[in-house]
Formats: sequence, structure tokens, C-alpha cells
Amino acid sequence: MKIIFQMMEQKRWLRTAVLVLLCLAVTLVATDALACPTCKDGMADSDPLSQARAAGYFYSIMFMMAMPFVLIGTFGGAAYLSIRRARKRELDR
Repeated sequence: MKIIFQMMEQKRWLRTAVLVLLCLAVTLVATDALACPTCKDGMADSDPLSQARAAGYFYSIMFMMAMPFVLIGTFGGAAYLSIRRARKRELDR
């Protein structure tokens, strides 16, 4: 029985070592992600039109990322308030 536990412990150690090495490899191979290519090129140009375009892309991306949270929050909040009001009406009867 002791041998089985030792083998299991060795396998756990091996999995942990492989996971650490994999994370280390990914960290060393990864490059910097400064911005989307269009924004990065727009910021590299010195004219105001390119910088304004890059800022516009930035804000449009932020808007698109926020929309699902806004929609889910709005509909979830409306459903929560509706259920709460219905329960309150039931208790008042």
C-alpha cells in the first residue's frame, strides 16, 4: 500500500513540474501585446488624424466589450425587481 501512495505522489509531483515548465515556457515565449495593430500603427504616426482614428478604435472596442455586461445587468436587474415586487405583493395579501 505504501508503494502505491509513493507512486501517486511521484505522479502528482511530475504533473506539477510539467505544469510549471509549461507556464515558464509560455511566459518566456510570449511577446508584448501593446495594442491592436490598427491602433498601434495609428499611434506611431505623428499626425493628429491618425491619432484620432486610433482613439476612435480604442473607444469602439471598449464600448463593444462593455455592452454584454450592460445588457445582462439591465435585464437581470429588471427581472430581480419584478420578482421582488411580486413576492412583496404576495406577502401583503
